[in-house]
Amino acid sequence: FWLKLLCLQERALSQRHSFCSSEPLAAAMAEGRVYNFSAGPSIMPVEVLEDVQRELVNYKGCGMSVMEMSHRSKDFMQIASEAEKNLRNIFGVPDDYKVIMAQGGATLQFSSIPLNMLGAKGKADYLITGQWGEKAWQECKKYGTGQAACNTKPTKFTSIPDKSAWSLDPEAAYVHYCDNETVNGVEWGYTPDVGSVPLVADMSSNFCSRPVDVSKHAYIYAGIQKNLGPAGMCVGFIRPDFATGAHELPICPTYCSFKTTADNGSMYNTPACFTMYVMGEYLKYTKKMG
Repeated sequence: FWLKLLCLQERALSQRHSFCSSEPLAAAMAEGRVYNFSAGPSIMPVEVLEDVQRELVNYKGCGMSVMEMSHRSKDFMQIASEAEKNLRNIFGVPDDYKVIMAQGGATLQFSSIPLNMLGAKGKADYLITGQWGEKAWQECKKYGTGQAACNTKPTKFTSIPDKSAWSLDPEAAYVHYCDNETVNGVEWGYTPDVGSVPLVADMSSNFCSRPVDVSKHAYIYAGIQKNLGPAGMCVGFIRPDFATGAHELPICPTYCSFKTTADNGSMYNTPACFTMYVMGEYLKYTKKMG
C-alpha cells in the first residue's frame, strides 16, 4: 500500500505540468511537498492537484467553480457521470451492480450496512481482525445480532486466523470483513470464502491498490481519502438484490437507504460535489497511469 503511494507520488512529481504559464512555480511547489503517512487523508498526485487548481475559479470556461455550480447542472451531471463510468471501468464493476457515492465516509456505512442488509434474518457475521472491523460489529449490534465469526483482539489484532477457526453461520444475512486494518497493520490479501452467504468488505485503506473481484461481494465500500481523493465521501458497489430495498429495515433513515441513494444517482440531496469532482480527476489520472 505505502509503496504504491510512493510510486504514485514519484510519477506525479516526474510528470508534473506547469499552470498559469509558470513551470518554475509549479516545480517549486512540488519540491516543497512531503510524504504524508498520517491518519486520515493521504497524499495525492501533484498532477491532479495542479489540474484542479487550474480549473478552480472558472471550471472549463463555465463561469464558476465546481464548488459553486448546481449539482443538477449539465456541467456537474457530466462530472458525476464520467466519475461513475471510470469507477466501473477501473474496478471491473459488473453492469448490474449499483455504484453509490455517499457522504459520511466509511464510518456511516457501519450503520447503513445492517440497516439495509439484515432483513428478516436479523443477524450477521463479522470477521474481526482489527479496530475498524470491531467498530462495524459494534454498530451492527444496535440494529440486530452481530456475531463475531472470529475475533483476534485477544492477540492484539496481529493475524488473520485460518478458516478452520471461523464460526460462520450459514443463516447469517451477510459476512463482513475489513480488508486492510490500518491501525493494526493486518491485511487479508485474499477474498474470504464464506460460501453462499453475501460478503461485505470495507476496503477504505487499500481501495484501488490492487485488482478486486467485485462479483464475489454483495457490497464493497470504501472511504476515498486514502487512494482516490479528498475526505468526505464513500464509494459503494452494491449487488442488485441489495439495492431494491427488499432487505431494508423499517427504521432505516432515508438518507442511509441503499435503494434511495442508488435510485437517485447519489443525488437524493446535494452530494459532496467538490470531493466527487476531485475523485473524478484522480480516476482520470489512474486510467492514464495504468
